[in-house]
Amino acid sequence: MVNHNITRREKIKTRSRLTLHGTSERPRLCVFRSNSEIYVQLINDDTHVVIAASSSLKKGFPKVTKTEKSKLVGKEIAEIAKAAGITNVVFDRNGFLYHGRVKAVADAAREAGLNF
Repeated sequence: MVNHNITRREKIKTRSRLTLHGTSERPRLCVFRSNSEIYVQLINDDTHVVIAASSSLKKGFPKVTKTEKSKLVGKEIAEIAKAAGITNVVFDRNGFLYHGRVKAVADAAREAGLNF
């Protein structure tokens, strides 16, 4: 049995990757959300290197709602990026709808100083 939600997301992801490309000056901010956690990476597609990563799985992460976790992860990745000298990024929602937790990550990263 095929899970149609996953195949739908994979199709959207494939289409969006045709136009999204991260460089060393403007890396791709890729978001993945599972049922309980959220993961964010800054990726340089020229060299296929992950520049920075953050997730809600870190030890000592507060017990809050999933949306609050997303906001904290977005703020944290923005701070890591600014420390590495990165201010401009390309936002990759990874086939997920720009709504809820994905939007919370984006808004928190923008508030913390990332431009996209």
